[in-house]
Amino acid sequence: MIRDNAFARISDFEPLRDELVATRHYLHAHPELSFEEVETARFVAEKLEGWGYEVARNVGGHGVVARLKVGTGTRSIAIRADMDALPIHEDTGLAYASQTAGKMHACGHDGHTTMLLGAAEYLARTRRFDGTVNLIFQPAEEAGIGSGAQAMIADGLFERFPCDAIFGLHNHPGAPEGSWLTRSGPLMAASDTVKITITGKGGHASRPHLTVDPVVVACNLVVSLQTIVSRNVDPTQTAVITVGSIHAGEASNVIPNTATLSLSVRSFEPKIRELLEARIKKLTAAVAEGHGARSEIDYLHGYPVVVNSEKETEFARSVAEELVGTDRVSTCHLIPGSEDFAYFLEHRPGSFLRLGNGMSSEILHSSKFDFADENLTVGAALWSRLTERFLS
Repeated sequence: MIRDNAFARISDFEPLRDELVATRHYLHAHPELSFEEVETARFVAEKLEGWGYEVARNVGGHGVVARLKVGTGTRSIAIRADMDALPIHEDTGLAYASQTAGKMHACGHDGHTTMLLGAAEYLARTRRFDGTVNLIFQPAEEAGIGSGAQAMIADGLFERFPCDAIFGLHNHPGAPEGSWLTRSGPLMAASDTVKITITGKGGHASRPHLTVDPVVVACNLVVSLQTIVSRNVDPTQTAVITVGSIHAGEASNVIPNTATLSLSVRSFEPKIRELLEARIKKLTAAVAEGHGARSEIDYLHGYPVVVNSEKETEFARSVAEELVGTDRVSTCHLIPGSEDFAYFLEHRPGSFLRLGNGMSSEILHSSKFDFADENLTVGAALWSRLTERFLS
């Protein structure tokens, strides 16, 4: 049996707590949006270089990759943290709140980056592993389409920094702080964005019989779209079609020429994803034609499903159980949100974990959200122990 004290423990990071909190608060106060992470990347890279890592900057945009090889081992591991913020005006009132109006770390990427930096410092100082660790600090996770993961892969990430497996995490509001949630197979949904334009015939509101009202068509379409999940998708499967916006007209006495709808479409299986697209297109055309209108659809495929490989997920779960105890590790439910870590998992085996952010935590992307500082030592310890175990 391997002795517990042969690998990183949470208590090993207590001396670093104040430093980790200060780092997280600095990042929180200085958020940068997707594709704008210049200062964040510089801050991260300089710390890593100071600890002795071989650092590559500007990988896939503002991405930073740090590599450290210890011993003669041939195995390698990659761990990823995202760095970008969101275009949200912060409303927390915190002393370290965003100093840039309209930009905020409302998803906890400041915490994700800090935890990996904490692990980086520890691993460089202790060097209790045999092999190569690649630490990936990724930009533009929030981009939706053409994201940072895609850009880093296109820039030769896995050719330049080979790895046998890759791991990542996201904080999880609604679960106890310091607890871990894992799941093999599909974890987070594929996300597609759809823009539908309905073209009718505008005119005076008092003479609707002389028009083809696109507002009426749009409203009928919204109701009809709800039948796809309820009547076309197998009830044992999970899918979501949400109409997030409808725009038409400017005045109450004018029937406009066009109406536009924006949809968010989520799914967990390729066949369901194909079914949703086919039904949305067919139903839209039929509803529009039935009212004498025309329709155009711009269907954009976003992030694919996050699919965790079984072996790596079981390994990560065992490490988490060693770290916090079996009662603090549970199986995660399917999450209809999306993550571009999915692209990494299409190229390498690995697992994406969830770290509880507190039962009373504000939801992600809320103007009042804040990452739980109590998690900083837990996350840094998990990444350190996982690396040591993987490369032992």
